Amino acid sequence: MNRRRRTEILIEEESNLAKHLAESIAQKYKCYEITEPHYGLTMIKMRESAKNSLFYIGEVLVTEAKVEINNEIGIGIVIGMKDELAKHLAIIDAAYKAKLPETVEWESRLIDAEQRIWMKKAKRQAELFETKVDFDTMDV
Repeated sequence: MNRRRRTEILIEEESNLAKHLAESIAQKYKCYEITEPHYGLTMIKMRESAKNSLFYIGEVLVTEAKVEINNEIGIGIVIGMKDELAKHLAIIDAAYKAKLPETVEWESRLIDAEQRIWMKKAKRQAELFETKVDFDTMDV
């Protein structure tokens, strides 16, 4: 599983999976906090569809943290003021970079979490379609 997909799952997942995974690593390994969670602004890119060119739509507040485990640096960046989540993401990223044996076991948990996220999104989408008005069938 690639880094982007893993991070999206951990951010969207609501049962504190990131916290549990990070704590399991922090209990077994030395985690050196290189940069404690801090806030910053980053530019958001969008693709303009007519010319197919990139442009910056604006800035967004992010929280960033850096952690070192076994000489590997992990980075956690999340939108908003979420210090704890940024640190957990950094620990998980460092664990993957260090190729710790625990990361192999996480794959199935991440896939299960991804399935729950998709099911929740599908349910929400179905609820929205139920409220959609069909103007073709309305009487005039």
